Amino acid sequence: MTAPKKKEAPFPSREQVLEFIRESPFPVGKREIARAFHITGDNRALLKHLLRELEADGSIEKGGQRRVSVPAALPEVGVLIITDIDPDGEVLARPTNWTDEENEPPRIVMQPERRGNPALAVGDRVLARLARVEDTLYEGRTIKKLGGNETARVVGVYELGRDGGRLRPADRKAKAELVIMPQNSEGARPGELVVAELLPSSRHGLKQARVVERLGGVEEPKAISLIAIHQNGIPTVFPKAAIEEAERAEEPTLEGRTDLRDFPLVTIDGADARDFDDAVFAEPDTDPENKGGWHLLVAIADVSFYVRPGSALDRAAYERGNSCYFPDRVVPMLPEALSNELCSLKPKVNRACLAVHLWIDAKGNLKRHKFVRGLMRSAARLTYEQAQAAHDGQPDETTGPLLDTVIRPLYGAYDVLAKARQKRGTLELDLPERKVRLTPDGKVAEIGVRERLDSHRLIEEFMIAANVAAAEALEARHAPCMYRVHAEPARDKLEPLREFLKTFGYNLAKGQVLKPIAFTNILDKARDTPESELISTVILRSQAQAVYQPENIGHFGLALTRYAHFTSPIRRYADLLVHRSLVRSYRLGDGGLDDHEAATLDKIGEHISLTERRAAEAERDSMNRYIAAYLADRVGGMFSGKIGGVTHFGLFVTLDETGADGLVPVSSLPEDFYDHDEANHALVGRRSRRVFRLGSRVKVRLVEADPIAGSMVFRLLDEDGADLPPGRGGARMTMPRRGRDRDRNFSEGGSLDAPKPPRRRR
Repeated sequence: MTAPKKKEAPFPSREQVLEFIRESPFPVGKREIARAFHITGDNRALLKHLLRELEADGSIEKGGQRRVSVPAALPEVGVLIITDIDPDGEVLARPTNWTDEENEPPRIVMQPERRGNPALAVGDRVLARLARVEDTLYEGRTIKKLGGNETARVVGVYELGRDGGRLRPADRKAKAELVIMPQNSEGARPGELVVAELLPSSRHGLKQARVVERLGGVEEPKAISLIAIHQNGIPTVFPKAAIEEAERAEEPTLEGRTDLRDFPLVTIDGADARDFDDAVFAEPDTDPENKGGWHLLVAIADVSFYVRPGSALDRAAYERGNSCYFPDRVVPMLPEALSNELCSLKPKVNRACLAVHLWIDAKGNLKRHKFVRGLMRSAARLTYEQAQAAHDGQPDETTGPLLDTVIRPLYGAYDVLAKARQKRGTLELDLPERKVRLTPDGKVAEIGVRERLDSHRLIEEFMIAANVAAAEALEARHAPCMYRVHAEPARDKLEPLREFLKTFGYNLAKGQVLKPIAFTNILDKARDTPESELISTVILRSQAQAVYQPENIGHFGLALTRYAHFTSPIRRYADLLVHRSLVRSYRLGDGGLDDHEAATLDKIGEHISLTERRAAEAERDSMNRYIAAYLADRVGGMFSGKIGGVTHFGLFVTLDETGADGLVPVSSLPEDFYDHDEANHALVGRRSRRVFRLGSRVKVRLVEADPIAGSMVFRLLDEDGADLPPGRGGARMTMPRRGRDRDRNFSEGGSLDAPKPPRRRR
């Protein structure tokens, strides 16, 4: 009797095969697919045919070793660069070899480093193992750091223990202390802030380090900014050759320049600013063909005249990429001989400038423009508050004589530019910016919110118009341009956002070209509702991050088809490149873009995008430490706030009074086990069904404030201010984790990528 023939498994459907490929954490081959669906015999040929069909219609793509994956899939192991650290401390990365210019790379969230290893920082390169969580979301785990990180530096506090010196890292994500042997202490004293270099040897399971720089006592006011500066690797010392070049620079002459000294140009900046890199003027257009239109003049410091490609100054500026602003200091991109002197448009002195004449119509549309290399003399240095007070009917000795000839025309032109902005439909998010006021001895006197005036918006609109003109001018000459681009929100973020908005009755329509006005309309509808802050926060977190690159994809948030930073070359290297390209393409003299720069704009764009994020991280770190220092004396106090972040390990609460952020650990929540419902931004108790949701109002008690780490820990209170009973619970994720990208380039008033944020004291 013969055994019955074994019945073959049914051949899988197209959707089943595609789902298997999609869910695999790495590319798969035909053998793995056949094994998964028990495909044997002649059905192997059918599988081969099906895979060809899927590849032909773009559903999958073939990689190395005949393996297939969904489009944009990454290999199991790859080299990554760390691009950002989000507000919850999650480290985000991208592949270094991504070549698809039409699509954004998948998002990669790095897993925490193993105990004892230094935390990853923006700009680090790592070899990592990758596992796909969703189509365009991966988790990465470091195999090893690349590019000289064997001598990585750590900032921390030197302390003495029973068995010798220890370094307590200032980075709150670095859990392990480091051993410092007596011969490696460089004479550091207990409680002193130091920079240490990791050593390859170890002792008792802890890594060793050597002190390479002593920064002073942690109680000194300067310590807070120094920690952020050194921890983020921001250069602070200019090479001698760069300083000498800056000090040799001379005042400009009229030779080869257009004389603009008869125009009453004025600078409008923050009260504590010392570098003035833009000046403005406006008057009604006298052209009868442009009734109701305006003629604007925006003059920008001619940094390209002093900082030439390949010079020592240029190399130093490129390394820094941008200036960094802290409550007590500025780390400038250029030496002060230029940034505070020859390139600062001070009143009543001759200054070299690159200026643009702008003609706009009565609806605020840019009709034409003309760039000139000029010599100007600022009529006055005004503050935002001065200009606003004069416009509101309270002029002073400086603004009184300028009221009719300068200030009122500026506001007249601003009115039509604002109307054009509204018609264009930009993304408007009301995002208050925190500010720190220090006492003369450097202590924190007050933490508040920076006031947002029409004078701020006026300068912002003038700068945006000039930036658009710069991009248009370079495109007209087919010249290289370093664009400031902002992509639409990624597809994998939009669908969860749509579903989330639906729960509140807001509809983000599908099947149409997405425009920023769609978000603004939802924000308008949500205004003054209980969920207003929550809706704003979730929409913000869905946005992409603005970057610099030579390929133009437009600026989604500003609703502009072309945009380039032109107005701040003192503090941004990208603007300097745009100046150089204008000088070269319009034959405006020396100091134009050279061939090497033109050929490497893509790599330069990647570099300055990273330095920008590095500066933003350092500024944010410094602010967090100042706030922690300010609140350290109020441990035990009660505060009101809202839940500003929800993760599997707890809640981040933002205080109303200071804007401070702190963690409520999941282990301190009322006793239960909590599921992390990522789609609804909530932690949900399994037994109690208690919900802690993003945007919810809460009361908390400050349990811990650490100025060195810049961290705070809270405990939730009930409505009467009593402690909620702590639990021993934990949380697990019910949906895949996602790194929460935030565009760091929103102005304090909610305009995406504001070209001129308030400058702080140097």
